This record gives sequence, C-alpha cells and structure tokens, in this order.
Amino acid sequence: MATTTDPAPLSPASPVGDLLVPSRFPYRTIAMGTVGSTLLMLGAFGAGGILIHDPVLGQGPLSWIRYGHGRMLANAVLYVGFALVIWAWVRLGRYVLAGRVGSRPVLIAAFCWMAPLLISPPLFTRDVFSYLGQGAQLLHGLDPYANGPAELDVLPNVVQNVHPLWQTTPAPYGPLFLLLSKGIVALTGDNMIPGVILTRLVLLAGLAGTLWALPRLVRHLGGKLPVTLWLAVASPMMVIHLFGGPHNDLMMLAFLTIGVLAALERKHVVAIVLVTLGMLIKPTAAIALPFLVWVWANHLPGESKVRNFLRAGVASVALFLPVFVLGTWVSLGSLNLGWFAGLKAPQLIANWLNFPTGIGEVFYSLVHLVVDVQPSPFVTVARAIAMIGLAVFGVWQWWLARDGGKNAIFRSAVVLLAVAILFPPTLPWYLTWGFVLLSTYRWQRRNLSAVVAVSVFVTLVYYPTGEQALYDWWYIALVIAASLYAAASLLRPDPLGLAAAWRRDPADKFLPTEPTGGKPAEPATTGSH
Repeated sequence: MATTTDPAPLSPASPVGDLLVPSRFPYRTIAMGTVGSTLLMLGAFGAGGILIHDPVLGQGPLSWIRYGHGRMLANAVLYVGFALVIWAWVRLGRYVLAGRVGSRPVLIAAFCWMAPLLISPPLFTRDVFSYLGQGAQLLHGLDPYANGPAELDVLPNVVQNVHPLWQTTPAPYGPLFLLLSKGIVALTGDNMIPGVILTRLVLLAGLAGTLWALPRLVRHLGGKLPVTLWLAVASPMMVIHLFGGPHNDLMMLAFLTIGVLAALERKHVVAIVLVTLGMLIKPTAAIALPFLVWVWANHLPGESKVRNFLRAGVASVALFLPVFVLGTWVSLGSLNLGWFAGLKAPQLIANWLNFPTGIGEVFYSLVHLVVDVQPSPFVTVARAIAMIGLAVFGVWQWWLARDGGKNAIFRSAVVLLAVAILFPPTLPWYLTWGFVLLSTYRWQRRNLSAVVAVSVFVTLVYYPTGEQALYDWWYIALVIAASLYAAASLLRPDPLGLAAAWRRDPADKFLPTEPTGGKPAEPATTGSH
C-alpha cells in the first residue's frame, strides 16, 4: 500500500535508471534511517569503541551501560539501529532504481543518517585512536614510522586508547595524513572525545570533495546520479564505516575522485598532482596513477601511441616526484621514507576476510588433522601466491586500459578492488576504494543486489568495539542470512512475505490474488454483498 509520504510501491521489473515522474518526498524512509542512526549513536556509548577512562560516562550514573547487562542492552540498541539504517537504505534504493526519487532525497538521507554519528564513539573500529596517537608522536618530535604511540611519555589518554596491536607498530599512513592528525592533536591535546569529533569534521572535507566530483564523473562514465549517490554516499560502508568509524580513506577518496575527473577533463597536470596527494594520505591511491598515464597519452595529438605514452609517462613522473618529495618534506620536516616500511604493519592482521589468508587457513586445518603444524607457513605461502597473481592481474588490467578514457578508469577501479580483496589485510572499508569509482558507471539491478549483500556483510563482520567476529560462526551465519535478506529486499519488498504473514487474516485465502501485471484483480462475483 502506498503511504502519504513515501513513493508508491515499486515494480520488481523496473529497470535501473528509468525516468519516471518523481513521487512525494520519502520522509518516512529518511526518518527511519535517522532513528536507526540515533540508536547506533546511543548504543555506541556502551558497545562501540569506548574510551578506557570515559570522562562522560565512566564515573557517572550512566556508567552501568558499559558493563554486564547494561552493555548487553547497549548492543541490542545498537544492532536495532543498524537494522533500521539498512532497512531505510534498501527501501530508498528501491525508490531510486524505479526513478521515483532523485539525487536530492538521497543526499538528504545520507546527511540525516550521518548527523547523529558526528558525536558517537567510534563504530566497528578503533583506528581513530591510532590516528590521534600517531599525530601526537609527530607533534612531540617523534617519528611515527620508527615506533608506535607507546613511546609517548605525554598525553596518557591518547596512548592508552590505542589498540594493543598498534601500540608498538609504526604508522602505515601517508605523511600528509599524519600532518592532519598532528594538527588535530595540537588543538585537542589529551581530550579524546573532541579529538574524535574534530577528526570526523576534518574528514567531512573529503566527503565534500567526493560529492563535488561524483556528478561530474557520472556524466563522463555513463551512470545514473541517484544510483551513484545511493551506492557511494548513503551506503552503510560510507555512513557507518568511513564516517562513523571514522577512517582516513574518506579523505583519500576525495583526491582520487577529483584527480580522476581532472584526467577525464584533460587537466592532466592537476590529475597527477591530486592523486599523488591522495597517495600521501593513503598509499593505495597510487594504484590509479599508471592508468591516468594512459588517459593522458590518448588525449595527446599525433598518431604514434608509443611516443604519446612516453611523453605522458615522463611528464607524469616529472610531476609526481616533486609533489611527493615536497609533500613528504612539508609534512615531516625531512624526506622520511620510513612510511614504506610501515605499510607492512597492517599485514599483522590475519583472518579469512582476506581471501588468500582464508585459503591458507583452510589448508592448515586440513593438514592439522593429520600432523601437528603451525598455521603461519600456510598463510605465508598463500599470501605470496596471491601477491604474484595480483601483480600479474594488475599489469594485465593496466595493459588492457591502453585506450584510455572510461575503460582505463574502470580497470583502475577493478584493480583497487582486487587489491582490497587480495592484498593482506582485507578490512571492510577498503572496498570503498573501488566501489566509489565503480558507482559512477551504469549498473544492472542484480549486481546492485550483490553490492547490498556485500555492504551489509562487511559492515557486520567486526563487532561494534572494532574486534573481529569472523570466527564466531553462529554470529557469521546470522550475518550471512541478514545480508542475503537485505539483497533480496532490494529486488522485492519483504521477499519472505513476513509482514504479509503477520497481517494476514485466515479468510484472506478466499480473496483473489493480484495478477503479475501489477493491476488489482476484479472482486469475485458471489451474488451477495
């Protein structure tokens, strides 16, 4: 039944991007997600990435929410909120795919869903505490690429809230991001709550940059803007992970998307400079640079493709080197290249969400049934094989991108996605590297359904505290079921008929059914009133 506020029910047969007359504004759907996001925020005070010594709740009358039954209640509130956000997102997606709502309602929905999370404790991660710890190291004259935050003898709140795994681990982030973290800590000092909130506010600049680029990328790459915004901005990976986390990938994506746009618009100098700056935020942005060389080469005049490629390649390197050197020098006060060694730090994370690691663990489990062995050799060999395969795949995709244009950008996004899946570790928010670019292309409905399943799954495979849940098999079974149900719901509201069964009267079985064409059936003629 159509509501007075949300668009009318959708036909499952509606193709993606049909231009229908927009219906009424989806107030109820947006409100549902906003309520869910508010519950996420409230539950996070007891179940999220809470502080070890919380100045707000730690000693006050609400401190019970952090322990025992109070924490169980907080978890329940948080997961109910998560379910409402997903429900609202999928419901909004159905309206978008049928052309019943445009870009504006999608953006309003995303902003409404993000707003409560601005003051939330970190959700499904504790990485922001590491950001602040590494910024504090740089602020106090220490090298974040040599040691972890544990070496700090000041700012005890900052240090103690860094996850134990990263206390003694060098920073894996680019120097420009460490400079941003240094500025945040310079303003907030040892006060973690303002530090987390200010980090989110700074990362909003990354969201603004990405939002500026997406409509223009859609025009170049052939997508539908409402679908793109629904996928890239209103999705749980953006709302809950990148913003609710928060994660510095949000800033890197701004430089990446604007740089790709500049390349497509023949502003190649700007493109190389921006993507290099993105690399100085998070190194994975560098994967796009070789593909942008092909875009540049195909925009050059002349018939010799080899000569054009060499001209574009030399010019790109000539731009990359001074930007890289100057950006590193300004950020760190020296040409400190220790951050390349720091890239090994995340590889300490080993779980089956990373495909090669999972394969290694499977082989270990089989062999361990017969022989008492250690798992590390199996994981190491599987990762090494995957690295070789990834390198071959990346080079092959780069070669196939030699015609430049849309093809080159598409293949760069595919390689970014492959790196997120095959290069250890695979963390849920890494998938946004490729998804944000791919969202600007035209999508088929069944593929979008798969994206929904993946988005829900990767958001839930970590507990709200930031600890992994990947070996809690009963929990993972529930996550898979929820992911598949959300994916099916994009194609058909209430795919299992749960709501209909709840409302159904036993006498309904005698009523005529609705024909497949979508028009109501005529009432049966019985001769009575």
